[in-house]
Amino acid sequence: MHSNTHRAVKPVVRVYALIVMMFLVMVVGSNALRVNADTTYKINDNGKVSYHTTSATDPEIVLDEAGLELGIDDTYTTEESNGYTEIHVQRVQMVTINNGGQILKTGTYGGTVEELLDRLNLKLGEEDMISVEPGEETFDGMEIVIDRIHRSVETYSKTLPYETEYVDDPTLPVGQEKVIAAGSDGEMLCTAVVTYENGMESSRRTLRTHISTQPVNQVVAVGTAMNSREMTGELVIGDGVIITQDGDVLTYTGTVSVLATAYTCEGWGRPGITATGTIARVGAIAVDPRVIPYGTRMFIVSNDGEYIYGIATAEDTGHPDFIVGHRIDLYMDTEYECIQFGARNCTVYILG
Repeated sequence: MHSNTHRAVKPVVRVYALIVMMFLVMVVGSNALRVNADTTYKINDNGKVSYHTTSATDPEIVLDEAGLELGIDDTYTTEESNGYTEIHVQRVQMVTINNGGQILKTGTYGGTVEELLDRLNLKLGEEDMISVEPGEETFDGMEIVIDRIHRSVETYSKTLPYETEYVDDPTLPVGQEKVIAAGSDGEMLCTAVVTYENGMESSRRTLRTHISTQPVNQVVAVGTAMNSREMTGELVIGDGVIITQDGDVLTYTGTVSVLATAYTCEGWGRPGITATGTIARVGAIAVDPRVIPYGTRMFIVSNDGEYIYGIATAEDTGHPDFIVGHRIDLYMDTEYECIQFGARNCTVYILG
């Protein structure tokens, strides 16, 4: 009877022991699963390294738990290294490229300028200039300027403007001009090396020229016929205005008081030449150029009102001992006229 009781109890102990063992296995297994689920991540955010331990396996969740927010164009890569799962965050870099005047904004994730240009298929010519070194690393906000240089040999035409020649005409009154031969421009063909920078010409070097058409000068007759120097009509001189005996209206800007004499080339047998290289003639007078500069146009009247020389131009100079300071020498056709004129105090009106 005792042995039967022992056999009945023994199975109950075995069941109890089995339950205890199963509980211990479940507890230990649960702890093992919990320990195995935690992973430490090494996060490299553009060179800033941090570590984060989590049971999450999605890198975006890991980054979010670590407080690292990804921009819309940011990206990442993962790799196993030295017992860690490394997450490399790649932040987008916005780079501005001025390509020969055309602005391009693009995103990149690092690398050199040369690599970025290659990726965008922006090739540099031999003479192109870039504002940064091609091997420089890109960064957010970087600006790159590329100046495109282009040279070409070009042939073009250039206008040669005509000049105007003036000749004396004794049949026209003094001061009157008349075109007797029209002028026409010529043409010159040029070949040059033209340099363009970003599509705009920056320099031009002429290689050769050829005149295809010669210019034809315009010829203008200038009246030299003088009316009688004796006062024959009414001369009106007002404030800044002269009305001649013929009704012509002249304007003047100032006056000079002078002592005037007269000279002539009568009997020389050849034309006289003035100090400025023109032909001596009525209307071309001698002056002291320090007082009245060469080329000055004027209207000359004697102060006693008896003689009107009229319009004249300062083209000659007289004897250095006589035509000095406020002295002038009036050209006349004959010695008789010179003698009749003598020496007179005159007023010179500087014409505008």
